[in-house]
Amino acid sequence: MSLVTTHILDTTAGRPAVGVGVRLETGAGEPVAEGRTDADGRIRDLGPDTLEPGVYRLVFDTGAHLGPDSFFPEVTLTFRIADGTEHHHVPLLLSPFAYSTYRGS
Repeated sequence: MSLVTTHILDTTAGRPAVGVGVRLETGAGEPVAEGRTDADGRIRDLGPDTLEPGVYRLVFDTGAHLGPDSFFPEVTLTFRIADGTEHHHVPLLLSPFAYSTYRGS
């Protein structure tokens, strides 16, 4: 499992969001890794096993899932990694006009 993983749940449909593109970037916007959610809405292998401590962001292509007229065509979650060896699970709960996140395990 990579250091950073994610999971997208479509709260309107009550199902995982399948096939959504996600990029892991440094806080400066430099690409680190990218992937696509699986049938369970998860990306388990996004990025390396370790990262330097610092600010990172996950950029979700939510427009591809919600449609071309979606209110949130993209969601960017910015977070800090203090320990570059500790697992960071950053889920996204998504609906057409709202989203939420938290640090999971």
